[in-house]
Amino acid sequence: MWPAMWRFLGALITLAALVGLVILAWPQLAGLETTWVIAQAVALRTVIGLGAVAAAIAFLVLCLAKPLRGFAGSLALLFLLFAATNAVIVSLRGLDTNTTVETSDEDVTVLSWNTLGDEPGADMIAQLAADADADIVTLPETTKQAGIDIAVAMREAGHPMWVHTVAFDDVAKARSTTVLVSPDLGDYHQVSTNADRAQNTAVLPSVVLDPVNGDGPRIVAVHAVAPTSSQMDNWRADLSWIAAQCATDNVIMAGDFNATVDHMAGLGEGDGTLGRCSDAASQAGSGAVGTWSTAWPALLGTPIDHVMATNAWTVSGFRVVTELDGSGSDHRPIIAQLHPRADS
Repeated sequence: MWPAMWRFLGALITLAALVGLVILAWPQLAGLETTWVIAQAVALRTVIGLGAVAAAIAFLVLCLAKPLRGFAGSLALLFLLFAATNAVIVSLRGLDTNTTVETSDEDVTVLSWNTLGDEPGADMIAQLAADADADIVTLPETTKQAGIDIAVAMREAGHPMWVHTVAFDDVAKARSTTVLVSPDLGDYHQVSTNADRAQNTAVLPSVVLDPVNGDGPRIVAVHAVAPTSSQMDNWRADLSWIAAQCATDNVIMAGDFNATVDHMAGLGEGDGTLGRCSDAASQAGSGAVGTWSTAWPALLGTPIDHVMATNAWTVSGFRVVTELDGSGSDHRPIIAQLHPRADS
């Protein structure tokens, strides 16, 4: 009786492990990608993949005990398959930190950096933007004054920029988002305002800019709230709102989405990752490189900062900047090079 009961219990545990690992490997199958705990786990694909390898080794050791051989061997196989699945997904999204190339005059270069409240300083941010020859700079958690200081420094370096900021309040710098736009892209007016919080991300502000004459891309500087236990509803609402900003033919979005492409399943339109916008990093072979946190190696982090664009643009290069991990921010800057599609 007891051996049969143990075999039954072992089968139940194995079945539960199989279901759990399938959900962790591809939560989109069950629509659980934005569910508390699962959302946090899938954000760290490389970490949970390495954890699965460690678990598989532990169960292989248990196979040395003859009574546990079948049970432990089954679990070891499941964890190895899970690790291999994650490795394939990560490899397909790409682990190249830098695929940037020489750009042409018609290209648009986008830099995004969550500065953790202006921490790197205006000079460092301006230097990075000028060196990248950035046309659009989106800066979550960056105040208007810091944006002005960055623009002044960039102007002195031969890269003039217009500054737009939305600040929900002055209590915390995280409640501000700033975007700089090159005059070469034309004149832009700010759609989002400090007062109109109903038409914005829920907790932390985003900035929406439209071209004055209608010629040029809509520019969206994104800052979604982090998916903590108390903010899950706001986080899901933020992703839906951001997707709605990319509903036209010509849009460029960049910033701290606090979400990986896994979390965006079901929010894309057509071939888009989020709305009609597609993830530039994934297209350039850098989609699995971690942008947060700088306390971890880039290949162990989570890619939650993105540049996205509609089919009006092709991605010619992408870079996750790892050289500034000691700058004070917990996010890495990202740079995307976009080329206008000839048939758009």
